[in-house]
Amino acid sequence: MTDDLRTTLEEVGEQFNLGEYEIEAYLAVLDHGELTASAIADRTEIPQPRVYDTVRSLSDRGLVELRESRPMKIVAVAPEDALGGVKQSLDDLVSELGARYTAPARETEAVSLVKSRSTILRYVEEIIDDAKYELVLSLTPDLLRRFRADLAAAIDDGVSIDLLVTPAARAPDPAEFDYGEVATIARARRGITTPVLAVADGNYSIYATQDALRDDRERYGVIFNRSALGFLVSGFFGTVLWSTAETIATDGKRRPFPRRYASIRRAVKDVREIRGPFYASITGRDVETGDPVLVEGQIETTTFEETEEVASLRLETDNGVLEVGGLVASLEDVEAQEIILGRDGIPDRNRFE
Repeated sequence: MTDDLRTTLEEVGEQFNLGEYEIEAYLAVLDHGELTASAIADRTEIPQPRVYDTVRSLSDRGLVELRESRPMKIVAVAPEDALGGVKQSLDDLVSELGARYTAPARETEAVSLVKSRSTILRYVEEIIDDAKYELVLSLTPDLLRRFRADLAAAIDDGVSIDLLVTPAARAPDPAEFDYGEVATIARARRGITTPVLAVADGNYSIYATQDALRDDRERYGVIFNRSALGFLVSGFFGTVLWSTAETIATDGKRRPFPRRYASIRRAVKDVREIRGPFYASITGRDVETGDPVLVEGQIETTTFEETEEVASLRLETDNGVLEVGGLVASLEDVEAQEIILGRDGIPDRNRFE
């Protein structure tokens, strides 16, 4: 790397190394033009004792001016003035870095730890884009807005999305925000400690604390890279988070049948909510032998508890009635790993190859 490129990179990095509190404060001041420290605390989630350090950091970067008065006023600097000095440098930097870039191969590790906010957000976006038929997410309101277009695109592609927004007090008002555009069903949950997570097709997933998204280096995110361990995140979402949240929007865009599922809970809920006969083609494992199996037939009955700790179905096959459970099932005959539901007969699996 040339000395000029290194210097430019360091300058740009220093200019934009903003934490979540700094971003919140900066946007609040931009919205109003001028605020006091107490007004910033009232309009953001920044604790009062942290406001002064936060605005001084913004002042050091030239993003705001501090006017010493009683009380002190924080005044926004016009973005074209505050950031104009690095715009050309950034354009040049992107061009030079692009010339050096070599696309990395996807990591092969089953589990990875990441601590960078930008890396965590990149994986969330990748998981959303990777989902083919089923996606579960727990997002903050800010992340919901950030990924709104990605979620809408997934819905349009036929992906079923269970969306959890937390904390509930900051969730967008359903009267003003179209949840049906971004989710099949949306719920809100109290508590600022609810983690951020995303699971695509019951497999590729991420789990991160909200502190990790504030660039707290003592916190981290966990990536399950196309690993069967992703069901741990999905199970935690369903039994701990989803079951303790309040529904704020339903009846989002629904996929036509036949539908494919990674979660038996979602499949069972659809069977119970929609009247009429259902047929299933299920791949998984024999609970006793561990051998891979394909079972097909008409669904006879289902079992489901509102806590989502129990979800199973009885399938009438040519070889008799089988009990089918979810991943790590032990009481049923079959552990379902992928379920395809049809309405008019046993669905053709070749349609999903």
